[in-house]
Amino acid sequence: MGWKNDPSLGKVVIDEKQLNERVQQLAAQISIDYSGKSVLLIGVLKGAIMFISDLARAITVPVEFDFMAVSSYGSSTKTSGVVRIIKDLDADLSGKHVLIVEDIVDSGLTLSYLMRNLSQRGPASLGVVALLVKVGIQYAPLDLKYVGFEIPPEFVVGYGLDVSERYRNLPYIAEYIGSEE
Repeated sequence: MGWKNDPSLGKVVIDEKQLNERVQQLAAQISIDYSGKSVLLIGVLKGAIMFISDLARAITVPVEFDFMAVSSYGSSTKTSGVVRIIKDLDADLSGKHVLIVEDIVDSGLTLSYLMRNLSQRGPASLGVVALLVKVGIQYAPLDLKYVGFEIPPEFVVGYGLDVSERYRNLPYIAEYIGSEE
């Protein structure tokens, strides 16, 4: 079954062209802001994999990668509010300019936890680049250095975002209207 006929997918929220353009803009700003420095990009798995790949290729300063896997969802479409580190970093953050690369910020609980955790590891700087931020549902104000798009608080899939590991390979972001699995 093709994506166009998938009854679980609603409207396209951000199309492929918009994604590509915004990623290029974010990379250009990061390249300016970190001119003369190298940046350690920390991808939050698995959702940020598409975003970090495209972003890193467009950044013009030296970049390193590392990855964390955290979860507050399990296989549900609703956050549990409990953050678990499934895979920690391999890199030492001491003295490095670190950017957390997030696919989506919902309640902000996971990101807030990550910021506290990583700031204790001695980075020279710590910032966040989030592709998507759901407006109006964060529990506390978050200091997001770069934001791709603000979207309504709907459940979305595509461009790395999934439901039960499905839809990550959509080249756009769409509303998910299927039933919770």
